[in-house]
Amino acid sequence: QIVHSARQLAAQVLILVPVSAPSPDGLTPEALLRCVLAARDRLAPQDSPAAPIIVAVPLVERGNELIDALLRARVAAAYGVTHLLSTAGSVTGAGLRILVPRELSYDARDGQWRDRDEVPERFERRPLRARDVADLLDDGLALPEWHTPPAVARELARARPPRRHRGLVLFFTGLSGSGKSTVARGVADALLETGERTITMLDGDVVRRELSAGLGFSREDRDRNIRRIGWVAAEAARHGGLAVCCPIAPYARARATARALANAAGADFVLVHVATPIEVCEQRDRKGLYARARAGTLTGMTGVDDPYEEPTDAHLRIDTSDQTVAEAVSEVLTYLADQGWINARN
Repeated sequence: QIVHSARQLAAQVLILVPVSAPSPDGLTPEALLRCVLAARDRLAPQDSPAAPIIVAVPLVERGNELIDALLRARVAAAYGVTHLLSTAGSVTGAGLRILVPRELSYDARDGQWRDRDEVPERFERRPLRARDVADLLDDGLALPEWHTPPAVARELARARPPRRHRGLVLFFTGLSGSGKSTVARGVADALLETGERTITMLDGDVVRRELSAGLGFSREDRDRNIRRIGWVAAEAARHGGLAVCCPIAPYARARATARALANAAGADFVLVHVATPIEVCEQRDRKGLYARARAGTLTGMTGVDDPYEEPTDAHLRIDTSDQTVAEAVSEVLTYLADQGWINARN
């Protein structure tokens, strides 16, 4: 689409690569830039006057689609751009003309991309969706050369290795006494036995003692504690490790921060909600915390006088009041195997 539009205008191409945050499909800024550089020869030879200009731009998204679009347009205009290519077709601003790219299909007869209505259906190959590309990469399968230049495919495979080799943050959340630490340890032990992944265990109590000593239980300190856990887990996963975390993590925003840190490191994130009812947690009360909270000698107890925001985005929901620890561990391992992060269970 870029090549077709540039030829139509007899224009040189300027590609502004945002490098402030991961792309919408999860590519780190470095990986995105490498992919763009790998594709530049497909746009025009490097010694040609029409060779594309590639600029890394540290633009921070504001979270408002219109404001972000106007900012990008103004930055482009500052570089002398006259036309913007927009798949949405609704971006305006900065006095630039908007080009809506034509819908193209690959013509298997001669290996060319043409307007979709010019390609007979039996010879047509539609562009892969982003989800299709991600699925192929997750499974370790090669991207078809007709769709993705080999140099770009290599960079994508490097940036998004198969799930079985990719870093993962496995994040358990639940009330005190829910069984999350026990299940998390069971999962970690099972994976250590197979030796297929490098495991980092971040237990909530241990982290409080070793990493977050001095923090209290105010909302701000709880959020700071989860951010620290998320950062350490993301660094462990950045290099292909599997980090298992099991804090209470009562607040949705803090859990979202942990997810964002993992994704920014190029790792995946799986949230497991150990949703054991509070009545069962209180019956267990191994540490006596619920009894103290009910007696009024302990404040800030999650589930009693401090809220627990139940996840709406959990990948798994486990209730240890109606299943054994072994069953819960097996459920988590089966999910990880089904999704390709670990080898299939025997």
